[in-house]
Amino acid sequence: MSGSTHFEVSGDAAPSSEAEERARQLARSVFAVVSTKWGLTVLEEVRQRPRRFRELKRSIGTISDKVLTQTLRDLEAHGLIHRHDHRSANPRVDYTLTDAGRDLVSTVHGLCDWSRTHLDDLLDAPGAADRV
Repeated sequence: MSGSTHFEVSGDAAPSSEAEERARQLARSVFAVVSTKWGLTVLEEVRQRPRRFRELKRSIGTISDKVLTQTLRDLEAHGLIHRHDHRSANPRVDYTLTDAGRDLVSTVHGLCDWSRTHLDDLLDAPGAADRV
């Protein structure tokens, strides 16, 4: 296998190497969107309840309109949030998490729990001072 990252694809039938590579590429693409400066922050804000653009802007604070718009578009394009345009006389758009987005946020919370559980070991690891 090329690269140092390994993702297992589960299922009953053994997936083809093409399917495995596609799963890896998709995972990397999602990780890239979520790991941007604002990706997780926006997901966390939308997780709480359906949000409108201005609500997100106010709750996040220091994000520009342009960056928030791009972040929302990227998260939507990757199937993590849903954009609902109410098509009313007064423009109204709500953002909510998709099932995949909810599962991802739950997985990230699990990773945070793991890091808290192993915090002392992680901080004592060689090179930890360089990473914190």
